[in-house]
Amino acid sequence: MRPSGITNNAITGYLHTATLCTVDLEGYKHFYGSVMNMHIDGPIELLHEEKIKQKSFWHIPEDIDYDLYHVYRASVNSLIQLRLLHLKTKTPSIHNSYNAYELGSFSLGFPTSNARWFHKRMEDYGIKAMAPMQIGDIVRADGVPGQYIETIYQGPDYLHCVGIERVGISQLAPCDEQGFGGPGYSALVVNNAEAEIAFFTKVLGHNILLDEVWETAEGSALGTPAGVPYRFTSIWPEGAEQNYVIVLEFKDGGAIDTGVPSHIPNQGLGMYTYCTHNIAEVVKRAKDNGNIVLSDVCELNDAILGQGKACILQSPSGFYFEIFQQN
Repeated sequence: MRPSGITNNAITGYLHTATLCTVDLEGYKHFYGSVMNMHIDGPIELLHEEKIKQKSFWHIPEDIDYDLYHVYRASVNSLIQLRLLHLKTKTPSIHNSYNAYELGSFSLGFPTSNARWFHKRMEDYGIKAMAPMQIGDIVRADGVPGQYIETIYQGPDYLHCVGIERVGISQLAPCDEQGFGGPGYSALVVNNAEAEIAFFTKVLGHNILLDEVWETAEGSALGTPAGVPYRFTSIWPEGAEQNYVIVLEFKDGGAIDTGVPSHIPNQGLGMYTYCTHNIAEVVKRAKDNGNIVLSDVCELNDAILGQGKACILQSPSGFYFEIFQQN
């Protein structure tokens, strides 16, 4: 298994794996493989009994079949892994459009050490941007000033994929020699940020690095009108320097519920996986916080995670969280 991101004082590590479901395998191969230069292994062979157990654990109906793929950046093995379920049976889509108001999984972030090169590559491959490249000043949490260069692109299944370079300060996740980085973070749009943040802090033991209410600017890549207030909260695991989560909540009442829950096996990004050294404590925290334990702790042999114990939790927004403790 790749690094868990668990530091000595942490109950859980950084975001290890993100699980996506789709019927558009070729679209994913093009975007994540050809464009983003990630490796794609699969389909990974599963015994019939293994898949039955997997479906039960992930709450996937028996009549929905899929092939399993592993998508990863071989040049930086600590970045977020992607577990891709290529559906043989079409399921509802989490998103109907790239409208940022739609609740659920919003983005994967792809830090780069050369945003202009990265942008040209996206253009060359025909990947559309949500808005022109944005350049602005930023102050790191420790007070060091720098700049950011950012563009949000249209990924498969209406997922926003963010290309971002930080100038004069460290990148948001490690990049390789070519300038490729990520996935290095992810974002969710929710209608109750307070409850979702409490899940991260009280159950997963993560820390709030930034929690502000901002207003969208004219021509914002979020695609909303100018002046829309939104809460932006970045949540980092203890001691981590990458693979974090952003929680967004629009404060103007414009949130859109598509009617399709943001979890697997619905099409799109529907589950996060975190590693722990004490799965029993995480489950206790979830119950104490009033969160749902969808799948109790059981033995798991996973193609990406390896052998260990795992459970499935559901956050207040309905998103699935797989918690894994390696044997």
